[in-house]
Amino acid sequence: MFLELNDITKSYGEGDSYVRVLKGITTGVDKGQICVLLGPSGSGKSTLLNIIGGIDTADSGSVAIDGEKIESMSEKHLSLYRRNHLGYVFQQYNLISNLTVRENIEVGAYLSSDPLDIDELLHVLGLWEHRDKVPTQISGGQQQRTAIGRAIVKNPDILLCDEPTGALDYATSKEILALIEEVNQKYNNTVIIVTHNDAIRSMADKVIRLRDGQIRSEESNETKLPAAQLEW
Repeated sequence: MFLELNDITKSYGEGDSYVRVLKGITTGVDKGQICVLLGPSGSGKSTLLNIIGGIDTADSGSVAIDGEKIESMSEKHLSLYRRNHLGYVFQQYNLISNLTVRENIEVGAYLSSDPLDIDELLHVLGLWEHRDKVPTQISGGQQQRTAIGRAIVKNPDILLCDEPTGALDYATSKEILALIEEVNQKYNNTVIIVTHNDAIRSMADKVIRLRDGQIRSEESNETKLPAAQLEW
């Protein structure tokens, strides 16, 4: 397994406000797979994604990426690991408003010792014609494409996507999912998508269903559905 999670627990608060968010998560994802973490709001899926990404820390358990355990890293080592190996795509695009599309993607390239070719990536993302525009001059879908470009230009081992289509309409959502699929096929990144949209599971290699901080089921798709064919 490329990504291994072993008995991950996480809680917040004290006394009356104490909440157990994750209650012993053990699972794994192979290199190059698209994995969907599926569940309703409050199921713990975003918390789990943040622990995988080193943004949050587990109370107990271990996370290993390609055999390297995150919890044993120093803060400096973890920071370098996130910078070199992980890419993040959030529901909010978090673009820098006074930078162009190209410059926003270049921000990600500066964080890598081996970045992808930006011109090629702009073409893959369908942003070549918009490369010199600032975020206010492009659509929400194009802004999300730019955010994906910023994450993927580092050529990360794992691309973590937290509700990447949550702020988008139906047609644009499908375009973004098709783009994530294309990026996965072209660059062989392991992709983890957090969503509450059940239809998205059909494009995944592996589906992990969470509820109340626990895994309710895990399944593999023998025949995946192309993102362009998803309907909901």
